[in-house]
Amino acid sequence: MNARNIVFFGLLPTVFGLVFIGGCTWGEKRIEPPAINASDAGEAAIAEFDTNKDGKISGAELEKVPSLKSNLAKIDTNNDKAISADEITERIKFWQDVLKTGKLPIHCNVFRNNQPLVGAEVKFVPEKFLGENMKVATGTTGPGGGCALNVPLEGPDDVPGIPPGFYRVQITKAGETIPAKYNTATTLGVDCSSDNEAVSRGIKFNLEY
Repeated sequence: MNARNIVFFGLLPTVFGLVFIGGCTWGEKRIEPPAINASDAGEAAIAEFDTNKDGKISGAELEKVPSLKSNLAKIDTNNDKAISADEITERIKFWQDVLKTGKLPIHCNVFRNNQPLVGAEVKFVPEKFLGENMKVATGTTGPGGGCALNVPLEGPDDVPGIPPGFYRVQITKAGETIPAKYNTATTLGVDCSSDNEAVSRGIKFNLEY
């Protein structure tokens, strides 16, 4: 990691503190929390991933939802190593009602075998169970392998960033074959929220191939 990236990621906690003090505002603009029906999302997640119909997502089922697995300690509030519809619902309500988060400034660094991967396209794809209002965020890595992730802007008053949410991460690069476990059958996921230390420290993906 070069000196510029070290300085940037060292400043991330400060940036997050400034952005989220007093509610989710960027300058004079207030950005509303994501339009997700929390209870519907919880039920939809169970319907999609609870293949053994025991009312929770656990074990091999969790492997299919890397966004939930990535922050299990925060989402699994009863510490049973499984995620219920209620726990997903409460996590979403936490973003909306407690953090009141509208958008997050998200940056990540992508490495291949511990070396910066330049020119890679990174997509944060929201889980389907979050509903149709969530959009795909994209970014392209530059020197040092770093990039900012943003969803498309929706008007002159919109700001860059990503709404909090559960995202699958897909990484590709033109002219290069990156294994499916990093894109079409991804094992990478992120719970994007300002209370997720992995996000505030700066997200790092090291692809091994």
